[in-house]
Amino acid sequence: MHNMVTKKSTKKSTKKSTKKATKKPTKKPTKKATKKKEDKKQKVKAAAKNKGKGSRKGRYFYAVGRRKRAVARVKLVVGKGEITINGKDYKKYFPKHSLQKIVIDPQICIGRIEGFDADVKVNGGGISGQAEAIRHGISRALVCFESNFRKKLKRAGFLKRDPRKKERKKYGLKGARRAAQWSKR
Repeated sequence: MHNMVTKKSTKKSTKKSTKKATKKPTKKPTKKATKKKEDKKQKVKAAAKNKGKGSRKGRYFYAVGRRKRAVARVKLVVGKGEITINGKDYKKYFPKHSLQKIVIDPQICIGRIEGFDADVKVNGGGISGQAEAIRHGISRALVCFESNFRKKLKRAGFLKRDPRKKERKKYGLKGARRAAQWSKR
């Protein structure tokens, strides 16, 4: 008796649902709502139209560049291509031509030498470290301005923070690695 399985009836109820699908009447948008939508569309169109140089005119783009012990704080704005470093023109601040070229390298790389004004505050390090810190800062600010510049600047190596620094002196040695001269006797 225990092994006997009882079969249940497998008849499904075939009742049809009597509910009808009722549609709610849609409300017509009011004049105010349509006006708001139109205003929003116009604003979006105007923003898309002004995208590019015009929409960023007057806006500042900040970035910090570093190299060795030098730190450069860069403020970039659309302008005529003037670069001032600690209140001086970059040609007066860096009299060597090679250092001047390092400073304007990012703008040459993107092909817009006279497109931006840069106001830079730099301190620490020597003149070579400061020039490369400014290059790093200007490159970062240009990427903030237009993300399409990133590819060119990265390929040129201007976005990488150069990690090489002076190694600290260790005790028992004369410098970072220089030991005292070995004496046989």
